[in-house]
Formats: sequence, structure tokens, C-alpha cells
Amino acid sequence: MASIYCNGEYAKNNPSWGAEDSAWKAHHISRMIDRNAIAFQSVMEVGCGAGAILNALSHRYDDDKYSFDGYDISPQAIAMAKQNQNPRVQYFLDDPAPEHFDKHYDLLLMIDVFEHVRDYMGFVERWREKAHFKVFHIPLDLSVSSVLRNTLLESRSRVGHIHYFSAESALATLQDTGHEILDYTFTSGATDLYRNRPNLKTAIANGPRRLVSKFSTPLSARLFGGYSLLALTK
Repeated sequence: MASIYCNGEYAKNNPSWGAEDSAWKAHHISRMIDRNAIAFQSVMEVGCGAGAILNALSHRYDDDKYSFDGYDISPQAIAMAKQNQNPRVQYFLDDPAPEHFDKHYDLLLMIDVFEHVRDYMGFVERWREKAHFKVFHIPLDLSVSSVLRNTLLESRSRVGHIHYFSAESALATLQDTGHEILDYTFTSGATDLYRNRPNLKTAIANGPRRLVSKFSTPLSARLFGGYSLLALTK
């Protein structure tokens, strides 16, 4: 699967690399950091894509004491990211194996990444020691709706997801790979980002999705999908 991120296939299917969603993701990440009073200066993002999340965070934490490094294996993504590079925000075309990576960071971001990785458990476990705090954003593709409508293969072909998670299995993955979960919350891309990618199916589902979420967001995610899990660990 890694080849689709290097040979231009992923860029062809996703030319923006999801940059239009990055300010929204950065907002939720910063809320998680601030809510838990996380002290940090150095940030690394594994699988940074076009770099828009780090760029947004660098504006949110606008001080020379903060540094942001983004790594990705895609030359197309890093070429886009470097258009916004500055002395505090650096991007690298690299696939740094954790066991050969001797730099330690205060905070590591893995945003919509490990569902693309073949050995996702080993991947998440090996990065655990490379930063004190970690923030994960994990798409919750597995829902009653996605199973009944048989849509999981759509996310596989369109955005390269090869593993599918519910909230429970996402949290279990983090715990089983040695992470201590400090905080987590649900994010609703289907409702919050509808204007970025409007379509009839999402519009129809957003009605019951919003209604059920008034009583239970976890239940809404389990039934209708359209959510991700944002988790803070150490």
C-alpha cells in the first residue's frame, strides 16, 4: 500500500491531501492540548501529508520556543508542505524507522495515519517512546451503517484505509500497544465538514446523526459513522 503514496496514485485521487480539513483538525488538537494543560515545545507529526495541520498549529502556538517537524513518505505531499515551510516549521521527505530515530519530542501527532499501515499495531507501539505525549486522530469507519451499506471498501479504494475501527477497538489498539490514555473525545467530520464535501448521502445521514448525538455521541458513531476518535496518550 505504501507505493500509492509515493507513485502519485493517492495524490491523483486526493489532490488537496485533505488540507481543507486541517484547520478543523488543528482546532480540536489544540483544544485537547490546552484542556489537559500539556506543556510542550517540540512537535513531530508522523505522516504529515501536505503539512497544513502543523502550519495551523504553528499559528496557534506562535512563539519561537515552539518547533514543528513533519515527516511523510510522499514526495507529492512534502512538495506541497514545503511551500509553507519556515524556521519553526520544517518538513522532511523521509520514512524514519522509530528504532533508528534518535530524536525525542515533547509531543507526537499521528493524525489519520495508522489505518493506512499494514502492521499498524507494531507501528503504533514502536513510536510510543519517541515522545512524552501523543495525539492520535483515528477515523471510525466501522459502524452499523457502513456494514449494512457495504461501504468499507470505498474508503479502502478512495483514501487507502486498510484497517477499520470502532471507538472501542481504536482505544483498545492504543492500550494494547502500551499507551496510557489520558483523554479522548469524538470529532464529527460528517457534520462539521459537510460544506467541504457536500453530498446527498451525508446530508440524509446527518439528520439522525445529529439527533442521536444529543443523547449519546458514542451511540451515534456506532450507528451512523461519520466520526473520528481524538485521543491523548503518554
